[in-house]
Amino acid sequence: MKASALLCTALLCGALGAQAAEIPGFQQVRDQHRVSDFILLDRQGQPLQGLRLDPRRRALGWVPLQDMSPALLRAMLLSEDQRFYEHSGVDWSAVASSAWGNLWNSRTRGASTVTMQLAGLLDEDLAQRGGRSMTQKLGQAWTAGRLEKRWTKAQILEAYLNLVPLRGELVGVPAAAQTLFGKRASGLDHRESALLAAMLRAPNASPARLTERACGLLKAMQERCTGLEDELGAILARKPLQWADAPQWAPHYARLVLRPDGPAAQRSSLDGRVQRLAVESLSRQLGELQERAVEDGAVVVLDNATGEVRAWVGSSGQRSEAAQVDHVLSRRQPGSALKPFVYELALERRLITAASLLDDTPAQIPTAAGVYLPQNYDKHYRGWVSARAALGNSMNVPAVRLGLMLTPEAVFERLNALGLQLPETGGFYGPSLALGSADVTLLALTNAYRALANGGRYSEVPLAKSLSAAPTPTAPIANAPASAAPTSAAPTSAAATRAAATRAPTATQNRTPPPTQRTASPRLVADPRASFIIADILSDNNARAITFGLTSALALPFPAAVKTGTSKDMRDNWCVGWSSRYTVGVWVGNSNGSAMQQVSGVSGAAPVWRDVMLALHAGAPGQAFVPPPGLVHQPVRFETVQEPARQEYFLAGTEQSVLRTAGTEVLISNPAPGAIYALDPDIPPAHQRLRFQHQGQLGAAGPARWRLDGRPVGQGPQVDWMPMPGHHELQLVDAKGRELQRVRFEVRGASIRAGRRSGL
Repeated sequence: MKASALLCTALLCGALGAQAAEIPGFQQVRDQHRVSDFILLDRQGQPLQGLRLDPRRRALGWVPLQDMSPALLRAMLLSEDQRFYEHSGVDWSAVASSAWGNLWNSRTRGASTVTMQLAGLLDEDLAQRGGRSMTQKLGQAWTAGRLEKRWTKAQILEAYLNLVPLRGELVGVPAAAQTLFGKRASGLDHRESALLAAMLRAPNASPARLTERACGLLKAMQERCTGLEDELGAILARKPLQWADAPQWAPHYARLVLRPDGPAAQRSSLDGRVQRLAVESLSRQLGELQERAVEDGAVVVLDNATGEVRAWVGSSGQRSEAAQVDHVLSRRQPGSALKPFVYELALERRLITAASLLDDTPAQIPTAAGVYLPQNYDKHYRGWVSARAALGNSMNVPAVRLGLMLTPEAVFERLNALGLQLPETGGFYGPSLALGSADVTLLALTNAYRALANGGRYSEVPLAKSLSAAPTPTAPIANAPASAAPTSAAPTSAAATRAAATRAPTATQNRTPPPTQRTASPRLVADPRASFIIADILSDNNARAITFGLTSALALPFPAAVKTGTSKDMRDNWCVGWSSRYTVGVWVGNSNGSAMQQVSGVSGAAPVWRDVMLALHAGAPGQAFVPPPGLVHQPVRFETVQEPARQEYFLAGTEQSVLRTAGTEVLISNPAPGAIYALDPDIPPAHQRLRFQHQGQLGAAGPARWRLDGRPVGQGPQVDWMPMPGHHELQLVDAKGRELQRVRFEVRGASIRAGRRSGL
């Protein structure tokens, strides 16, 4: 019978030989080790973020044997394979002891060696725990023998400790050490090592059973096990732990770019120094703003030349109630941060120059939803101002008038060509589009600014494939700057500019944004000459002095173009700008959309923008912006406005040396064409008078005169009228009765009896 058993064993071993011959090498097993947690490295190879991508199992990077705790090695071999260094894969004395114990139905330690268990881990057919068949036992023994011949003892032990399943989802000692004890495998003490070794044989055994086994091991190592059961209970009850030094600098970017099919440590384009500084600067600034109802923020830094991301801060972390939301990719209203694109397009189409005089007075713009009344941030109006001053000081009314000159649809198409991917149409947003009423992401807005930094050339940010590409531009500039033909002649006077701006926006047809596509190289979207002029304006500290002063956070010791933005009701605060090398975007606000308290662009996001810009250029200041061909740089002076003479850039063919207002243009400023007014019976009649106003003077011809529905109602720059319900036609005429302008408006509500007799 003994011979028969030996023959059977030989036959089974021979049958398994072919399979065992395919046993992998140590390096192959190590290279193919699958982890659940990945490390994001910066561009220099320094760790920035650890992130788990596999929710089913927890396995960390491979740890060499020399980095394992000596206490762990001792406890593990005492528990699993006391003669590990003596046998050749199978411990025959342990096999005999186990067989004898099974014969008498007694409880004995299993006969599987570490090598045999590793054989089961490497071969799924041999990997079943408990109740193994004779074939599986023999297969493990055969594979263990082959492993011992091809691998060293150190390699076998190292692979076993990295691959062995432990409690629950844990795979390998490194994952168990981190999750249960918050340590690396090298830092495990005797008690922790004994607990892990006790889990090897029955990972999911009860705490009492694990404590019993661990105490036995501790006694064998001549260590005390007092209080071990309570300690184990606390360990199993608490949440998984992280290393004290686990990198946690870029969680949102790591989620975006780490690949589960890639190596455990993956290099990124981030600059670790800049990333850490951006995180710390944002946290510090939000701490200073905590009394103003601000808790969220985001920062992104792009390399101008390549588009690579140098820093990506998706949220304020623990300060935020929505720390997992990536605010770099969240859509918010950019406010005045869209104005540079409006001015660039107007410059490109030769509707204005940087010296053109724009009208900064109250405007009433009729729309389908009623009268739109844009107001400046500070509620002050400055009359005629140059385009440089209007953009530099972020005046709202001139920007709206420029948007109407261009038409909202043209502005919409240009913004989409720059990758903002607005979800609606130009007609949907209307005149408010120039003031940033459309939702955009911080990444898209910063990359659009990067296009200005690159002379109007747009390219995508090289990120994960899941990010959408920018839409194909509907009207790109196809040729070199000199071939960008003007669409209309430059205005000869500020009055002509204002007259064009008062035209109602062109109706647009509803359509969806153009489809997205990936492009391999930059495409020319905006005129390089106009883009340079925008850069020159936004880097001119004097141009923004009226609103921001000369010593704001926007003033850097090297050339940098920058623009702030604040959305309606102070819900969003932005600061985006570029140097010759980098473009930086910062957003500050609240993830839930609640309003901040008295936080503007220069006090909210700008300090973070400044910190990051200074860090990026430490030791290497940004260079001056280089003007492209096709520009004229010449002196200009202003005859009728309070702006000093200066050198100004012009697109060739639009240069002017003297700027003045027309002075004779007389236009109705109130009421706006198509305006609708409603009377309130609860308000005293004297407080509901409607004021007719005009701008400009007739000079020696005398004051202008007003006619309402064909009847004279007064003369002069303004006349108050007691409104009467109905449709009305208002005329402005000169002293000879010649009509200067006519508007129609409507009054709704009950009649106000007082004043009926005189009408005034």
